[in-house]
This record gives sequence, C-alpha cells and structure tokens, in this order.
Amino acid sequence: MSIGCLILVPQMPRPNTVEEYIASAPKELQSRLNQLRQVIRTTAPQAEEKISYGMPYYGYKGRLAYFAYAKEHIGLYIPPPIIEDHKSELKNYGTAKSTVRFPNTEGLPLELIKKLIKDRIKHNDESKKK
Repeated sequence: MSIGCLILVPQMPRPNTVEEYIASAPKELQSRLNQLRQVIRTTAPQAEEKISYGMPYYGYKGRLAYFAYAKEHIGLYIPPPIIEDHKSELKNYGTAKSTVRFPNTEGLPLELIKKLIKDRIKHNDESKKK
C-alpha cells in the first residue's frame, strides 16, 4: 500500500485593487502597466475600475477592457468585434478574437490603445441604445 503525499504551496494573495495588481508585477513591467492603466483611465474616465478574474477590469455600459502581464507580453483584452475591426493596424502584434499581445521588448502603442478603447466605448454606447 502506498501513501500519497500532499504538498501545500503557499499562494500569493490575489490583488484586490489595480494598484495591488501592478505592485505584484515584476519591477521591469510596472511602468508599462501603469502606462496602460493611465491610457485607459484617460480615454474612458467614466469607466469603473476593479479586479475581475484576477486582473484589472474596466467597465462602461458593459465590458470595456481587461489587461494582464505575462512573461513575454502584456495582454489587452477587448470584447469583439474591436480586434477584428482593427486587424490591419494590429498586424504586428499577436491577436486572437478578443486579445492583443504587446511584447515586453517594445514600447506600448499608446495611440493605438486609445483608439481601441474609444471604439469599444462607442460600441457599448450603441449597444445600450438598442
């Protein structure tokens, strides 16, 4: 008969605020994450900011955007159809249906990010009118 062994690994506490999320990131990514946060907050000052699914979330008349850091990139998550609508402008980045991956080796395209956020605001405004 064998006896299994359960090893408990302490987990880092989940962040409760965007400030905590950014502070938990590697030091070399914190300024980039703060830049991204500032662009979203400036472009959508009326958006609610909170943590959802363990990452920063912005809501305005529905889902506006999320972001998260990874080893190789910062992901910006914007619900469809925004990524598809800007496919040609995003050709230099990894994308999926609702994801853009900005490599950590490059500066963030702040004007493009503003444009994506503005388009999602417009989309949410139009959706609420229907």
